[in-house]
Amino acid sequence: MSMSDNRKVAFEIVYSLESQNVKYEEYKENVEMFFEERNIHGRATSKYIKDVVYGTKRHGKQIRKQIEECLSEKWSYDRVSKVNIVILEIAIFEMLYLNTPYKVVINEAVELAKEYSDTKAPSFINGVLASIVKRNEIDKKEEKDNNSAKKNQNNEDNKE
Repeated sequence: MSMSDNRKVAFEIVYSLESQNVKYEEYKENVEMFFEERNIHGRATSKYIKDVVYGTKRHGKQIRKQIEECLSEKWSYDRVSKVNIVILEIAIFEMLYLNTPYKVVINEAVELAKEYSDTKAPSFINGVLASIVKRNEIDKKEEKDNNSAKKNQNNEDNKE
């Protein structure tokens, strides 16, 4: 499965669990059932999906706070559709806790919004996530990390 496919599966599981108000203690059983029904195998695939499913729940309060702080005065968290909330939760979790490059995360979140939400959702998702990138200085951190990696590579090249 591609990473895009993994994200779709993670989205479907998180959306299903949150829509049904499944308690965290019952997540494992539900996730395993979903894997069986979908015939999902593979260590990397199942690890990523489980990391996202459990991580969005474990860090839910911090993620919700991130979303609330980026909504305009016209919007409240409760007014945002469950589909869009789940897309945002997964994207924020990936950026803040899995350190997935923010450009990849935003692009994938917008694609999920195009597939699962209404026509206004992609620009809404893009705007909220762009605000989160700025608020958390994710772009600056990634740039710094990339510069450090290039510098290290240049040093290694010069040794040879």
